[in-house]
Amino acid sequence: FASRSRLVRATAVATTSGTSIDFTSIPSWVRRITVMFDGVSTNGTSAVQVQLGDSGGVETTGYSGGAASITSSVAAYAAFSSGFVPPGSAAASLRVGLLTIVNIDSNVWVASGTFDDGATFAGIAQGAKTLSATLDRVRLTTVNGTDTFDAGTVNIMYEG
Repeated sequence: FASRSRLVRATAVATTSGTSIDFTSIPSWVRRITVMFDGVSTNGTSAVQVQLGDSGGVETTGYSGGAASITSSVAAYAAFSSGFVPPGSAAASLRVGLLTIVNIDSNVWVASGTFDDGATFAGIAQGAKTLSATLDRVRLTTVNGTDTFDAGTVNIMYEG
């Protein structure tokens, strides 16, 4: 069995406008995707989320997992089913961190990541998702789908 790992970084996208950002045409040989956040913020209080998709489109249900955050005074946890959700939902949250999404078997993906805003919170996100077909896209959006990105940059890196 011959194994060759390829590491590919996509083109970074400014998260300064719009309600979603899609990374498409991800090759079928990909087994790990890292979503990289640098100061990602929105104009509202809906949580940011990462969703996976295949040739049928982005899948918006069937995710398991949640996010936990720690502030100077409180620890909190929230479960989500519409995507992998990094902690932080304040409009001023400038999310910095990595979400690593790994193919565990067939079309089953698991995710884990750590995040911080440099001021008010640090936290983790974890989850799992079974796609209906081979993954070929990743979307960054918000849980409500209407809050607009207003700061930062996002990119993905993938490998086989």
